[in-house]
Amino acid sequence: MRPYLIGIAGPSGAGKSCLAGHVAARLDALLINLDSYYCELTGLSYEERCRVNFDDPASIDFPLLLEHARSLAGGRGVEAPIYDFATHARRPETLRCEPRAYVIVEGLFTLHWPELRALLGTKVFVDLEDNVCFRRRLERDVRERGRTPESVKTQYDETVRPMAERYVRPTRQFADLVIAGDATLETSADTVLEHIRQQQGSAARHPA
Repeated sequence: MRPYLIGIAGPSGAGKSCLAGHVAARLDALLINLDSYYCELTGLSYEERCRVNFDDPASIDFPLLLEHARSLAGGRGVEAPIYDFATHARRPETLRCEPRAYVIVEGLFTLHWPELRALLGTKVFVDLEDNVCFRRRLERDVRERGRTPESVKTQYDETVRPMAERYVRPTRQFADLVIAGDATLETSADTVLEHIRQQQGSAARHPA
């Protein structure tokens, strides 16, 4: 049986990473994060890298992401890049990822590209009001990514919020499920798992 791909998208801070991790644990799934696929920026100075708009889908190395997603969907392993948020650059080493029965692709733009959407058996959009998203983003970036509160707020106001309105929230229309980011993880995961069961049951009853 080929791997079943699940896509989880939503604005920054909505809770998509937490949901993806929870569903991955329930399914013993391979989890692929779009953040790992930011374009290689080592040719730029650190100051120039800091000015890159990481909230635009153009910041993602989509050809590599799509190649890897197709490989995993076909049952082939990949060498996933590892991204260092402190330096805004890829690390020299890669992470070997072998396909499992379930593969979760999670990130801001998971539902942005038609070619990627076509590979997904279940498409999820996690949504939450903007002020809560900002509070979560602020806490995470200061704690995990070495950012100052001032830099987080500036980035949020200048790129995160407007780019979410332009590129992320419109992809909600492509989702099979819209999940509230403030719902309990267990409830949200149950909803996702039920959709997967229905899709796989339908495929079994009506094989291609």
